[in-house]
Amino acid sequence: MAAEDRPQITLITPPSFDLDVFPAQLSAVLDAVEVACLRIALASREEDNLLRAGDVLRDLAHARDVAVVIESHLLLVDRLGLDGVHLTDGARTVRKARKDLGADAIVGAFCGPTRHEGISAGEGGADYVAFGPVGASPLGQGTLAEFELFEWWSEMIEVPVIAEGALTVELVERFGPVTDFFAIGSEIWGADDPVAALRALLAPLG
Repeated sequence: MAAEDRPQITLITPPSFDLDVFPAQLSAVLDAVEVACLRIALASREEDNLLRAGDVLRDLAHARDVAVVIESHLLLVDRLGLDGVHLTDGARTVRKARKDLGADAIVGAFCGPTRHEGISAGEGGADYVAFGPVGASPLGQGTLAEFELFEWWSEMIEVPVIAEGALTVELVERFGPVTDFFAIGSEIWGADDPVAALRALLAPLG
């Protein structure tokens, strides 16, 4: 696959992690593989936890010219000096996020397997739309985002698209020609060597 056609990588943090351990793992991955964006996707709703983790991960990513978005927490984007927000409720809050964060911020939306939701998010000002899961996963309602959705989107819609959810080598190979990004997280963080796991997963992209 030609370099200009190769999908970029969004890296998703685990829902919880040890701040004494994970930053070193993340740094190793960022130094080994070209990553376009880091998505902070912590399950915690405790502000102190989010702020401490956000500070550390932002500094690691920005030092490597990697953009950082946080999942859902619109109010923390400015406080943490992040690049934007990743919304998990489809198109519902895209317009508000764009209005609140301004034209320069990244606003992305996870739209499950639904074309209409993706189109609405794009019309609302989303910088990208994520569809998933593409593999068998409890993500969303568990309904797969089909290859045909990405194929249609890549031909008809200019808004960049992300494929995510239970990615495998086979799915990376299949979806590579029809997606702009792969979002990868749980596929690698449970491995003994996340760098090796990521490289193996991305091998079909050349």
